[in-house]
Amino acid sequence: MAYPFQSPIAGRKDVPAGPGKLWKRIRPDRRLEASAAFWQEEEESIEQQAEALLAIASHYRFRPKTVRTLPLEKKVRYLASLPGLSDSVAGRVLVAYHLAHQRPMLGAFLDALGIAHENGVLKVDELKAPGTDRLKAAAAALRAAYPNEDVDLYFQTLLVQDSETWGGLADLVEEV
Repeated sequence: MAYPFQSPIAGRKDVPAGPGKLWKRIRPDRRLEASAAFWQEEEESIEQQAEALLAIASHYRFRPKTVRTLPLEKKVRYLASLPGLSDSVAGRVLVAYHLAHQRPMLGAFLDALGIAHENGVLKVDELKAPGTDRLKAAAAALRAAYPNEDVDLYFQTLLVQDSETWGGLADLVEEV
């Protein structure tokens, strides 16, 4: 999905308007985990990593070449401490975090919905929006097995990435 976009759930205080706004709400230790996962992705994040390097260089007044040669730990720390990220970078960071740290939860949610996946990654190209009853049951199962904070971050990530498909989750999340 291209950014920027206008979410049909915009205006709700508990659902951010985009990945960049969600990023601002995430606690610092979770940002560090997400940033580390993002920088460790090799091929999926090349464009967003280049954009992130430029954002770090601009914010900290470094030359882009200097930022490119920084050790991984410093890139992680600098990215996590940026006050804001573009929607494209924030979206990729959130996806990288969930794929690196929350795969069992992703798989459990998709299993509960009866959606084909491979280790938490969708197998289908086009996904129809799950029904409200199925979403409620899957959300309840997830909340019974995982911390609410993790579930809410996952649901909000789904909402800001694809509100058409996951719009039914809007009533099932709390503010991160």
